[in-house]
Amino acid sequence: MIRPFHKPHSMHRMLTALAAAGLLLGLAGSARADVESPALAKYRDSLDRSIDKALAFLATHQQPDGSWVYSPRQQNVTGITGLCVMAFLAKGYVPGVGPYGEAINRGVDFILGSQQPNGLLFRGPSGQGPMYSHDISTLLLSEVSGMVDPERQRKIDEVLPKALKLTLAAQQMPKQDKDAGGWRYQSDSRDSDISCTGWALMVLRSARNNGAAVPKDAIDRGLAYIQKCYGRGGDGGFSYQPNGAPGWGRTGTALLCLELCGRHADRYATAAGEWILNHLPRRFGDGEHFSYAMYYCAQGTFQLGDKYWETFATRMYDIMLAAQRADGSWPDINKNSGNGGEYYSTAMAVLAMSVSYRQLPIYQR
Repeated sequence: MIRPFHKPHSMHRMLTALAAAGLLLGLAGSARADVESPALAKYRDSLDRSIDKALAFLATHQQPDGSWVYSPRQQNVTGITGLCVMAFLAKGYVPGVGPYGEAINRGVDFILGSQQPNGLLFRGPSGQGPMYSHDISTLLLSEVSGMVDPERQRKIDEVLPKALKLTLAAQQMPKQDKDAGGWRYQSDSRDSDISCTGWALMVLRSARNNGAAVPKDAIDRGLAYIQKCYGRGGDGGFSYQPNGAPGWGRTGTALLCLELCGRHADRYATAAGEWILNHLPRRFGDGEHFSYAMYYCAQGTFQLGDKYWETFATRMYDIMLAAQRADGSWPDINKNSGNGGEYYSTAMAVLAMSVSYRQLPIYQR
């Protein structure tokens, strides 16, 4: 069994003490974005207000069971819930403390209670691509491990190893050479795509960062699949599957995975960064899978840094700040989120725009 390392339970007591003393910035909603350059400094106050409004919107719409459910037919409840909880963590809020402490706890509890006998973290028909929800939920548990109270930590220590084991097993399914090393919608899929692979690689990287016994070979094989998706023509873009057409969400996925897994600024990462700068979105909803693409490109260019982050962030802030609605949400313009609706688009917007807060461990440089 994989036993994830987690920070000691005293971490929760320390966070609580810091909050009581007013020293943990995010708990009071006063964490500030690290804008890093004069060109981005003008966005600081607007960015803080925007994210605060978005989190207030999400908190208002959480269900009593801890989930975020946009419609009775929603499929990826655990995935949307995981994204919403990570949005609070990205601003610096922690479980059990501060204005959103209980909302975070309820969301974590919902995911902990959603594990199936085979380790899958998912609620909904299995035909709806459960590995997306599974890996997003597993990533959340890995990131929040060590921040929670002892009883929740005990539950995470039971659930997380089973979830990691399933993710690793899914990569090992027999596949053709072009699909080897990647992941797909189902845990027993025999093909792969860059989107599912991106979430799975983040899970393994996060768990390994925390000291879990994740084989380095699993990460290396995942990166090898990412490289197979380098787009036709060799212009720096990455495709959904090998030999396909490049897209900006897919290229952002590749860039983030390369950066997080130790390939900082190598030729593939730099080429992906250049491709993104040459294909910047022009308006809200531009291109397919907009929320997903914005999230990955923001995270990836932040890791790459320099002109890549500054150029992308400027465009992102201009687009996203103008598109936010009065209630703090962003519309789910692409309708591609498994009925996650505005909760999906809003959580993804926060995760994209809050990268410079440097709160989630997996996204720190």
